[in-house]
Amino acid sequence: MADAVEEVGGGGGVGEMKRKASRADNNFLRQFRDTQSRQFKQFTASQFMEVWNHYDLDGNGYIEGKELDGFLREFVSSVNVSDVGQEALSETAMAHLKEVFMEAYDDNKDEKIDIAELAEILPTDESFLLLFRRDNPLPSSIEFMKVWRKYDKDASGFIEADELKEFLRHLIVEAKQSVSEEKLLEYTYTMLSLFDSNKDGKLQLSEMARLLPVKENYLSEPILKGASRITKGDIDRVFDQYDLDRSGTIEDEELSGFLKDLMDLSQKVTLSRPGR
Repeated sequence: MADAVEEVGGGGGVGEMKRKASRADNNFLRQFRDTQSRQFKQFTASQFMEVWNHYDLDGNGYIEGKELDGFLREFVSSVNVSDVGQEALSETAMAHLKEVFMEAYDDNKDEKIDIAELAEILPTDESFLLLFRRDNPLPSSIEFMKVWRKYDKDASGFIEADELKEFLRHLIVEAKQSVSEEKLLEYTYTMLSLFDSNKDGKLQLSEMARLLPVKENYLSEPILKGASRITKGDIDRVFDQYDLDRSGTIEDEELSGFLKDLMDLSQKVTLSRPGR
């Protein structure tokens, strides 16, 4: 991928690139490159948040469409010390770069970049990267609801800043890493800024679900998805999937996990309808 960027974007130069100069030449990413090697320097959590907010213009949680095209153009041209004109990257070269780039980084093949995927693209603080659990999603929504109940200590229905901090501390300890309290606080407020869509200073369930991914939604299985007729056998399989303790009832975290999967499925169906 780096070779493709060098080939399309051209070689580097030298000279100090201050943030003000970077904004003046309209390339936001240039300020984060080393002035000698032209490689990206490691992004802090706060810098990562700044980059995300700059390119996710509509605040919908994805870099897509024109946002993605703009990001890719600046990603490539930031290799140069200064802008060399739009002609530096032809439409053909841009299309090829986008294809290669998305093949490498768009893990879920949805033609857009989410927060966790951007964290894989940019060289990011290793401890911060661990917080996205990219390679270790929870096995089910039942496990998600167990985590939710554990950290929503006041049962308010939200994960507030202090509760989120303790959850992030747990992830870091679980990964056998350690960070200072100051760094942990930076991570906490960065994660709030990235995932708190309605900016109320806390995470509701749907926002926490973006931070803490689940491996699969059982209700999205092909045997159930779009089925015109659900048999008794199908119902029994769903029941068994959520009745983990085999008590004969779906209750507590099992019921909450089922309802979360149902809610997620409903949202996906709504978004997939024509005209949305």
